[in-house]
Amino acid sequence: MKEELTREEYKLLVEKAPIMIWRSTVTMECDYFNEIWLAFTGRSMEQEMGNGWAEGVHPEDLDSCLKIYTDHFARREVFEMEYRLRRFDGVYRWIFDRGVPYSDSAGGFKGYIGSCIDVTERKEAREALKKAQEAEIKQLLDLLPICAYCKKIRNDRNYWEQMESYISNHSNVLFSHGICPECEAKVMAELESSK
Repeated sequence: MKEELTREEYKLLVEKAPIMIWRSTVTMECDYFNEIWLAFTGRSMEQEMGNGWAEGVHPEDLDSCLKIYTDHFARREVFEMEYRLRRFDGVYRWIFDRGVPYSDSAGGFKGYIGSCIDVTERKEAREALKKAQEAEIKQLLDLLPICAYCKKIRNDRNYWEQMESYISNHSNVLFSHGICPECEAKVMAELESSK
């Protein structure tokens, strides 16, 4: 039969869990951060309390972060968001934050409990993959389907047109025609043999 965890064991789980944990009250102000959060930010509990935690959010992410938080808080709905949070060394790291409303034993709303994990490596890997895919697509878009025999190019409407026409339609290039020495010799030889 399972033994129930003691209060001390619960506290140990929350403090030592490999995630950052926070809690807010019905006023939307935070009143708790676990040791992992405080170690990550390098700030004290007093500095983070209330809305102090928001000082660590990257300025470009703060408005959207607060909007998601306040909108979901007003509706008492679960939320998930990503934002950059300043680490103890001053480096901003991408954080995945999930907040859930919680209630007391009588069902009364008490605020939110949230958990955060550092997803910087995952986000950077996604960005690198996206850039590689975009570069590959660009490279494929830059390929011109050209006939190996007549050198006509297949255009976007799937019609074959002369290379000069295609290039003129897709750029500011104008053509002037001449004849290269090799072709001149070949044409002159054909003309001489046809006499």
